[in-house]
Amino acid sequence: MAEYSDTLDRIDRRILAALAGNARLSMPALADAVGLSKTPVVARLKRLEAEGYIRGYHAALDTDRMGLAQVAFVQVTLSNTTALALDAFNAAIRDAREVEACHMIAGGFDYLLKIRTRDVAAYRRALTDVIATLPHVSQTSTFMVMETVKDAPTLPMR
Repeated sequence: MAEYSDTLDRIDRRILAALAGNARLSMPALADAVGLSKTPVVARLKRLEAEGYIRGYHAALDTDRMGLAQVAFVQVTLSNTTALALDAFNAAIRDAREVEACHMIAGGFDYLLKIRTRDVAAYRRALTDVIATLPHVSQTSTFMVMETVKDAPTLPMR
């Protein structure tokens, strides 16, 4: 993972903010949005991609229409946290398609998972068939999302 760099200037940040809002902007539209001509914007964009500031371009999908409206957050506690146990869990979680996000946590449990399924019954199957069978899982606690109030698709730009 690339380290944070303060080499981003005001124009770079404007490019990133514009693309975060709409990754399908044409080069002329992006150039207009940041106040430069197309050629320097293309050069800056290639540099931002090469330096790892832009890792890819994605579509924002409507999870309700996709049939994946149920969200649960799951606290996971492992039976041990040796390097081997953590590596085994990390490798297995990457293959769990129901898991949208996985974060290692410093606190009273080891991992926080974001699980997205069709409904509560599908979540229960994911819990018993996938999450509970992951290496070294000893305990889970589930928090079902009742309503998403904010889920920002972009980073807060300074």
